Amino acid sequence: MNKILEEIRRAITGPMQEMDIIVESITYENQGNYNFMTIELDKVNGIDLDTIVAATEVINPIIDELDLIDDSYILDIISKEKGE
Repeated sequence: MNKILEEIRRAITGPMQEMDIIVESITYENQGNYNFMTIELDKVNGIDLDTIVAATEVINPIIDELDLIDDSYILDIISKEKGE
């Protein structure tokens, strides 16, 4: 799975950089009956909900086109928490 997640990271990093967005992490895990792919994003001076929505609209078709994961999963794109 790590190779798949790295391939996804490579595919989305360029488009995210064009939007001044940093791809912090990508994880894939099972929680109960569901699989979750979580992509954590950040941006200088923080990232707002509108930016998350715009990033999701770019990321989702890229991941769909790659078609690397056979299992059903929920794509969860989140902002990096600022809780230091």
